[in-house]
Order: sequence, then structure tokens, then C-alpha cells
Amino acid sequence: MVVILYCWKMEYIKLALYKVISFDKIPSTQTMAQDLISEKRAGDHTAVVAAAQSAGRGRFRRKWVSHHGNLYASFIYGCEERDARLSYAVAIAVADTLFSFGIVPTIKWPNDILADGKKISGILIEYFGRFVIVGIGINIATNPTVEEYQTTKINDFVMANERDVLARLMKYLDKWIKADFAIVRERWMSMATGLNTTVKYRGATAQLMGINENGALVLRCGTRYVLAYGDEIMI
Repeated sequence: MVVILYCWKMEYIKLALYKVISFDKIPSTQTMAQDLISEKRAGDHTAVVAAAQSAGRGRFRRKWVSHHGNLYASFIYGCEERDARLSYAVAIAVADTLFSFGIVPTIKWPNDILADGKKISGILIEYFGRFVIVGIGINIATNPTVEEYQTTKINDFVMANERDVLARLMKYLDKWIKADFAIVRERWMSMATGLNTTVKYRGATAQLMGINENGALVLRCGTRYVLAYGDEIMI
């Protein structure tokens, strides 16, 4: 049974192993997830979904254009400490969701999923108290025009809808977040683009070799190998 609670068209439903809290349009699913956690109205395996966002954001609070017709979701998981390995599992889950529709994606570090070399999905991971909030946007029916890079959408390849994409994504999130990281690492490396290319690291150039067993990026700086995390490098 679906219960409509108030003017945001907020709906509670059960889908797969998740409690799904759905809205028509809100500023940001990430911000809403934080609010619901603070109010003790959301916990582990809660998905906050919006049909559109007025203030969607990506890394470094960059604007994420969020028109109707796509998937905008923030998944809440219990998490006692930060884990650099999580982002790789999430990227594979998104990639496998696209694979399930017959689309062959690649993963561009740190948080972009590409199809035919064009951005089709983005990921934002934020820690909030004893929880981690995994924000995922997937272009389904529309794709924004962006100066910096090309974009695409699922419907350029095959027709799909938000509910079907969400159901498949939740299945793959549960699969890969629980998977042994050795398997995650192998899978990620097989789909990653940009390996063996030059990146910026602390003002110098380095070669991106891959990731290690702890989720650190392995860089080659001349004859030295160094480990880096997160936003220390720029591709």
C-alpha cells in the first residue's frame, strides 16, 4: 500500500529489501536523506528518490541538472567508519545495471559512468554520522547539455523507466557492496577507463596504474610507486 503524506507527494513503499521514500520534486535527495536521518525517520537500507531536483549536486557541490524522467536516488546504509572501497562497489553496481539493459559502460574514476564515452551516470558518496549516503543519478529519458563533457541516456540505447532501473540498481548495490573486495577490484579494473594514463598528483604528473586491496589508487611517479586516496589526484 502507498501512503501519500503531504504536499511534496512523499510516498513510502517497500521495494526489494529497501524502504523507498519517494518525492515528486525536492531540492536534493542527499540533503533530504540527511534530514530524514536526523529526524530518525530513515535508517539502513532506505532509498530517498525524487522525480526531479531543484538543487541536485555532485562532487565539490557542482550542480547536477535534474529534470523529470531520470533516476535521482540517495541510498542510506549503516556505516561505522569510512571505507575507500565502497565507491568501487557502487560504480560496478551502476555499471551492471546498465549492462542489464544491454548497454556496455565504462567507469571513469572517481565517480562517472560512461556509455559510448559519454557520461550517463554520476555518483556522490557522503558520510553522515553513523551512516553513509550513496547518491546516484542515472540519465534515462533526458540528458543535460554540459560544456565540459558529452552526455547520453539509457533511452538512446533502449527504452526503460525509472522504477525498473531503480529495482535493478538496488539488486546490484546489495550484491556488490557485500562482495569480497578482491572480486570488486578485479571487476572494476576490467571496466575502468583511464588506466595507464597521466594524472595530476600534488602538483606533479603521475601514471594511474590501478587500485590496491584497500581501495587506494596506485600511482607511478618516475621510478616510485605511491598510494593516493580520494581527491588527491585529478584526471
